[in-house]
Amino acid sequence: MAAFGLVGAVPADAAKLMPKGKAQTVAKSGLTVTPERDWNRIGARPGRNAESWTLDGLTLNDLTFYGGIPNDTTLFRDAKKKTEPLPKFSSTMLIPDIAQLFESSYRVSVGTSLMSIDSIEPATFAGSPGFHFTYSFVVEGEEVHRKGEASGAIIGGNLYMVTFEAPAIHYFDAGVEAYRKIAASSIVAPISKR
Repeated sequence: MAAFGLVGAVPADAAKLMPKGKAQTVAKSGLTVTPERDWNRIGARPGRNAESWTLDGLTLNDLTFYGGIPNDTTLFRDAKKKTEPLPKFSSTMLIPDIAQLFESSYRVSVGTSLMSIDSIEPATFAGSPGFHFTYSFVVEGEEVHRKGEASGAIIGGNLYMVTFEAPAIHYFDAGVEAYRKIAASSIVAPISKR
């Protein structure tokens, strides 16, 4: 989630290797993925129900998992709650609403007016009816054009989503297939009722 805009510099010891071929439970949720190449999990989390991985550093490629975002909750940490509150997820949202939630959240958190959802379509995610959308943005004060993709679904009333973003020049094309394979490997464990 554009973690570079929220997390800043990340110390080297804050990263943990996420080895290829090993199933990983992400974002302290029931979402599990199996990477086909090694990634680095960043210790600083963009939100309570989110975590980010990278190949080369968050400003170069950012894979973010949103694991079971509950109803009436923001996608990530609401750092400007009093002055510019983030929009909240609703379990009744339709696909275009989720893309709008994502775009609005970025505009506030990253502080950019240069953000767009470029395409949106229904798709299957973790075996459930879901969505896929593409987006692009430029962080205010920078000239780097970034592209991104998102895949997800509302499962059991919670939002599960995986996003990938990187600079449009080189890094996006170099990493997007690895993201697509991770998104395709997504499994959401059934929520047990106690």
